[in-house]
Amino acid sequence: MVDTFCLGETVVSVIRKNVKTVHLSVHPPEGRVTLVAPAKTRLEVARAFAITKLHWIREQQCLILAQARETPRRYLERETHLLWGRQHLMSVVEEDAKPFVKHDHRRIVVHVRPGTSRKRREEIVLGWQRSLLHKVIPPIIRVWEGKIGVVVQAYFLQRMRSQWGSCNHAAGTIRLNSELVKKPRHLLEYVVVHEMIHILEPTHNKRFQELMDEHWPAWRESRLELNALPLGATKFPKSWML
Repeated sequence: MVDTFCLGETVVSVIRKNVKTVHLSVHPPEGRVTLVAPAKTRLEVARAFAITKLHWIREQQCLILAQARETPRRYLERETHLLWGRQHLMSVVEEDAKPFVKHDHRRIVVHVRPGTSRKRREEIVLGWQRSLLHKVIPPIIRVWEGKIGVVVQAYFLQRMRSQWGSCNHAAGTIRLNSELVKKPRHLLEYVVVHEMIHILEPTHNKRFQELMDEHWPAWRESRLELNALPLGATKFPKSWML
């Protein structure tokens, strides 16, 4: 069950879960606010907490409304596409052969059959992007397994609407947003490390932050950098972690 209360014109949705700490999030594109709280938290207590963060909520809502956004992609000649944090020009080559994609530091070249629809071109490019992620993620995991002292049983890619990654603490698996292929590689690595540490500590409590401080000292800066980059068609939350 989800309860709500209002702070002026802002509606805050309260979600109670089996957690130990409160997690307040402001979600693009319109600044929707959610508050995840321990299961027994009274509504008036949740409201009192949100009031103490009202300035932060308003600040995040303003940032979200002002944040740059990607325009919808049509997968056409000379259209720009982000790859590892850099803009690339797309070229579309029509030929009667199996579709494939290649790239260099400036250009993404999509080879498709004549008359291929926009949707199919998108599917081809998204599949290629996932293949790039599958090449770079396993080496990152192997390096950090030794540093952190955890074993990742499996990882999964998914186009996620509300987060950059997630962790199944009990199963020892992590899930990563496939949109990370558009972001600088060090931010992909930051998200991988973040989720791997969740295998040790599933919540954003003091221990989690201490582990992040130990293994990725600039994690706060990385989080700010990631959240400041242009939003795509999939929207992500700004979050207050306690």
